[in-house]
Parts: sequence; C-alpha cells; structure tokens
Amino acid sequence: MSYADAAAKGPKQSPEESHTSSSCLRILTPPGVHPGISRAPTVGGVYKDESESTASLIDVDSPHVTAVDPNFLDQEVKTTTQAERLEREAEEEEEEKKKKHAREEAEKNAKARKAKSCDLSANSDNPVFIANAVVAALVGAGLGLGAYRKHMQGKLSWELVGVWSGAVGAFGVADYFVSKWFLQNKYPPK
Repeated sequence: MSYADAAAKGPKQSPEESHTSSSCLRILTPPGVHPGISRAPTVGGVYKDESESTASLIDVDSPHVTAVDPNFLDQEVKTTTQAERLEREAEEEEEEKKKKHAREEAEKNAKARKAKSCDLSANSDNPVFIANAVVAALVGAGLGLGAYRKHMQGKLSWELVGVWSGAVGAFGVADYFVSKWFLQNKYPPK
C-alpha cells in the first residue's frame, strides 16, 4: 500500500489545518506564485520529424566503403600517410647526397687552387721569389728605421707618412709587373 492510498483512507483535514499547511507552502514559494500552480510549461509530446529519414546514413554496401585487400598485412606501405613520409624521406636523402657531392667538389676545387697558387716551399729556388723577399725586407727595414729617426727628431708627421706610403705603393705596382714578366718569360713557377 502506498502513502497516497493510506492518506486517502485517513480523516480529512479541517479548514484550519488546511490553512496552516497552505501558509507553510506560501512561505516556501516565491511571492506572486500560487502554491498549487506549476511553473514549468507543459510538454506537448514527442516531436517526430518525418522529413529526415535513414537515407542520410551510410550504406555499407555502397561503393564508397572500401574493403581491405587480403594481402594488406604483407604490403610494405599500408597507408597514404606512410607513403608520403617515405617519399619525403627519399627526397631529403637525395638532397643530402647533392649537398655532400657539392661539398666534395668544393673541397677538391679548393685543393686544386691551393696547389696552383704560388707555394713558397715549392718555389724557394726561383730567383724572382727570392729577389722579391729580399726587396720587401730591405724596404720594410729602411722605412722603419727612417720613421724612427724622424720620430726622434720630432719631424714625423702624417703628411710625411702619406708621401712615403704612396711611394711604397707605386714601387709595389712596378715590382708586380716586373715580377710577372720574369715569371712568365724567364722563371716560370713550379
């Protein structure tokens, strides 16, 4: 037997008791709302839309659903992502080979240029190289000694340094062309 059934069999409330219980309800309910009235709207029922059907669902028998080949596990490349990754790795490996080849070529060219350049130890018996070394040492020593004497006398100026720098430059240009002529005609480098 439920509580509602038991309450229905019992004695009825007096108007005084009814007033007391409704005043308790008034305390619990917000002002302006009748205690016996529900605040929620009524539900009209279940809404059923016939316009959408199961036609939008994917049919597993349609051709856009792909079946897996029986030898799928035996394949080396199983997915398009894996194929793209392998292709990208092959391209990177090819670029690395190209860079390595270019590096080797650059090293080979540098060694060839170094071998072609005038090597002092290979040309130590060439009189043109010996003469240029002696002239450079004598000119450097003479200019250094002359500059020191002028400095001790207090006559060293920027104007004097500029004139002698110009003279050394002109002498260097003349020495270059004379040395070049000797190297080409009389004493070619080894």
